[in-house]
Amino acid sequence: MKLKLLFALLIVQLGYSQQRTCGMEQKMERIMNDPIAKQNYLNLQANFEIELAKLENNSNRLASPNATIIIPVAVHFPDATTPTTCLRASAQNQVDLLNLDYNGLNSDISQWTSARSFYPNVNTGSLDVRFVLANQNHPAGTGLVNGDLAVTFGTDFLGGADADSTWSGYLNLVCRNAGSGILGYSPLGGSPSNGQTVVISLSSFGSGAGCTGYVPRSPYHLGRTLTHELGHFFNLDHTFAGCTNTSCTTQGDKVCDTPPSNASVGGCPAAGGTTKCSVKTLTMNYMDYTNDACMYMFTAGQASRMLAYYNSISSQFLTNVLSTNSFFVNNFSIVPNPSKGIFDIQLKSVLDDYSIVIYDTTGRIIFEKEFVNNSELNQRISLNDNMKGIYLISIRSQGDCLTKKIIID
Repeated sequence: MKLKLLFALLIVQLGYSQQRTCGMEQKMERIMNDPIAKQNYLNLQANFEIELAKLENNSNRLASPNATIIIPVAVHFPDATTPTTCLRASAQNQVDLLNLDYNGLNSDISQWTSARSFYPNVNTGSLDVRFVLANQNHPAGTGLVNGDLAVTFGTDFLGGADADSTWSGYLNLVCRNAGSGILGYSPLGGSPSNGQTVVISLSSFGSGAGCTGYVPRSPYHLGRTLTHELGHFFNLDHTFAGCTNTSCTTQGDKVCDTPPSNASVGGCPAAGGTTKCSVKTLTMNYMDYTNDACMYMFTAGQASRMLAYYNSISSQFLTNVLSTNSFFVNNFSIVPNPSKGIFDIQLKSVLDDYSIVIYDTTGRIIFEKEFVNNSELNQRISLNDNMKGIYLISIRSQGDCLTKKIIID
């Protein structure tokens, strides 16, 4: 009996460790079979095409007219009936990982230096965006007050719902069972005003040790299922949407600087080691199906397409759910950065109560400390026992949260 159980567990693990699975196509099939949802989708796409044309006619086509984009985020755990500090930290961890990936600040993007020779005319892209957990003016009836992070437990997006009007105007992330064998899904071009969501499975949300019942499992344990699915929300198709025979703007994934492909690639292939549609496949792109540790970049064309989609839906996001505490954002600096592991977190003026959490890019916390009734303008931090690399410093105070990058060399 024990041998049979062990064998069954091994089969489950092997099955899980095979290729990434995404439910975007199934989601879009449901949308296109619903006349009202279909028309809403077509309207969004028409507005997107207008914004894309504007960017293409702009000599600086990646420049956002609003400088850094700031997007309010809400995270929902429908199956978690009891709020936990761990899940709130997991939500913040996943948002921090999004900020790294979408701004090209992830440490593994350095691999592009050696990989780029296989892909002429391809450059990495950055959306210049800041995803922030909402902390003000929460929807009525949620029990959240100003200063609370927009993280819910067992109250919203129940019964497998893909939309919830209570949370219209937010970028909604829902962590739940995404379906048999599916890691996550999103509509291809999402609508914040309709309370639509990006769904991520319990075993693919965030990174690090996770929380009870919500443990990220290798090889999809670095938060990149959400990076992939959110790409769909911002209107990116899979890079393997088909070969381009006549026009890269109307065929395949409709992005001209992603090499065409007609089949997904899983696992962890070497750069330039896979060929589809008679060209080398950009397997490290977030919109393919490789393992989390082997995808690390968007292209400039994909960033431009996402910016155009954001511009077409920007008015749908609420503007009064994030703290406007510019004092908090501008009060901190890290000196020196890069450093050898010993650096100072400097305040321009006294902040009584705040906390500092430092973790590596896998989500592992390596330093955590609260400062209460603080009167110091300088806090010295020592990480000299840690390996060289990129670390995230999250500074939190009274519902505000700021994440900065520190490089240890």
